[in-house]
Amino acid sequence: MSKSAARLGIGGPVGSGKTALIEGIVPLLMAQGIEVAVVTNDLLTTEDADRLKRKGFLPPERVVGVETGSCPHTAIREDPTMNQLAIQDLELLFPQLDLILIESGGDNLASTFSYELVDAYIFVIDVGAGDDIPRKNGPGFVQSDLAVVNKVDLAPYVGADLELMQLQSAQYRQGKPVVYTNCKTAAGLSEVVAFIQKTLLFSQPTAESEKVANAKVEL
Repeated sequence: MSKSAARLGIGGPVGSGKTALIEGIVPLLMAQGIEVAVVTNDLLTTEDADRLKRKGFLPPERVVGVETGSCPHTAIREDPTMNQLAIQDLELLFPQLDLILIESGGDNLASTFSYELVDAYIFVIDVGAGDDIPRKNGPGFVQSDLAVVNKVDLAPYVGADLELMQLQSAQYRQGKPVVYTNCKTAAGLSEVVAFIQKTLLFSQPTAESEKVANAKVEL
């Protein structure tokens, strides 16, 4: 009997950096011998899947684009059938897979994944959307297994108080992990990989990757 790959959802609003996060973490995972595939969700295109294929770090057959044709959260929560079928096809083609990433279409702060589809999920927000996002208490942000606050480098340019975001993220997530990232410089990405290793792959993260997720971010 073939094994099933671990499944990790990656959700968040449009433009928060979900695809950029995947572009950053997949090579790090592969460098550790982890076999990865990706399923992306878009309403009426395969734009994100095509972008990942152009990057060339995965064989194109390991990147599948799902056109949901409906609200993004429907395909990851109420009726995840299309994503489940895409995962099934990937597991049949690549039985050696360790991990499948499922990227949702861009949605709002209420977007959550069904645990019938994924084993855990990450929710990505970005500093440019405002430092009030954590205290808006959106289910996607507060309930996710890991929250990622992306584009921390933009804080001084958009007037966002990063320290306030750190404080309120910890408060509203009640101790659940938060990682602060800049995907352009790879800052914070090792912490995301460590979370995946520990939570989904049950491998021992390195001392470097096991930093406290709520550590202060140096800009």
